Amino acid sequence: MDIGRRRAACLDIMVTLRHAAASHIGLVYDHNEDSYVDSARLLAVADGVGGAAAGEVASALVAEALRKLSKSKPTAEPGEALRRAVDEANNNIGVAADENSDYRGMATTVTALLFTETRLDLAHAGDSRAYRLRGSELTRLTRDDSYIQGLLDEGALTPEEAAVHPYRSVVTKVLQGFPTEPDCQTLEAELGDRYLVCSDGLSDVVSEADIAATLGQADSPGAAADKLVEQALAAGGPDNVTVVVGQVVESSGFRDKLSGAVSSVFG
Repeated sequence: MDIGRRRAACLDIMVTLRHAAASHIGLVYDHNEDSYVDSARLLAVADGVGGAAAGEVASALVAEALRKLSKSKPTAEPGEALRRAVDEANNNIGVAADENSDYRGMATTVTALLFTETRLDLAHAGDSRAYRLRGSELTRLTRDDSYIQGLLDEGALTPEEAAVHPYRSVVTKVLQGFPTEPDCQTLEAELGDRYLVCSDGLSDVVSEADIAATLGQADSPGAAADKLVEQALAAGGPDNVTVVVGQVVESSGFRDKLSGAVSSVFG
């Protein structure tokens, strides 16, 4: 193996994900229906709907299935593994609703990012969001599955009108135990990227400009997560707010691995 190929092989395994999460009940509701996963492989938020405790149950079932995936051995088809985990969660929601009448009608959003080396697979349904900050550029990686987003796409509403529309919380795709296809895509992560997955308790009240500034200025994912929740609460905290932040960094042992690769070539 030549030095270029050897170095490339090393670089494929030299990144990892620093991660942190923060969640708050907000200033209006008396319970939190959000669930999340934050690990070195997977970042996810599920925002439950359905009233009473049912939303919590639905989102928790999603988090359970995704947490199981995050602890499993990586496969050659990570995108398919992520889709299967979402399908499993959706099926579990349906089973729970069939077994307990109190859970009927419960549903949840899901936005999940699965990291496999520098490959990033995304699965999404609902109005929770995923963002990427690369350098100073913030990119929204998801499209809201919502009534309002449809009107925005048609040009029937301005963003200012959408922000105060009475139906702004109506979602058009969720996990509810019935067959549904999450929106899926595969992206390439880069060293230094910062990723945010959040419930609408953040994105409805904190501007994307402020989100970008906080992600860019915070000295760690934990500091960014805490600051974003603080900003949502300062804006009135009208909903549960949950954020998960990840940063692509060099893995521990990076320089040792590279040094070892070079030494083995030049002996």
